[in-house]
Amino acid sequence: MNTLLTSLPKSAPLPRYATRLLGAVLSASAYAVCVPWDLRNRAETPGAIDETSPVSAAGVTFLALALIALAAYFGIRDRLAWTLLVVAAPPATLLYASLSSHPTQDANAWPVVWAFFTLVLGAGVLVAGAVGRQFARRNG
Repeated sequence: MNTLLTSLPKSAPLPRYATRLLGAVLSASAYAVCVPWDLRNRAETPGAIDETSPVSAAGVTFLALALIALAAYFGIRDRLAWTLLVVAAPPATLLYASLSSHPTQDANAWPVVWAFFTLVLGAGVLVAGAVGRQFARRNG
């Protein structure tokens, strides 16, 4: 159990980078499971004016909880810059790929949407990582 909380910068290179890679895979997997790939809005029924999105509140909530948990864990074990790269970069990259893959861009607003959600994601990861770091310092 103690090896799961040791400082990554002080560990050997292979376990350090394997742990970081596993964290990035978990972060990307959480995004892929919780947020559907095709983010375009759809009509609720054929011919309806109201649109619905395949993104659900439950999916976003589970994604946020998973990323907060990962950020806190990597905040305890690693530097904040690595925490940001490991936890926030994979979902931000997948969101960019998803939004930019649409054949027709809705008024070309997707770059602004991507930038906003990337900033929110990054800020959340940094806060959770900083809280994790403070927790590690007090208990370590």
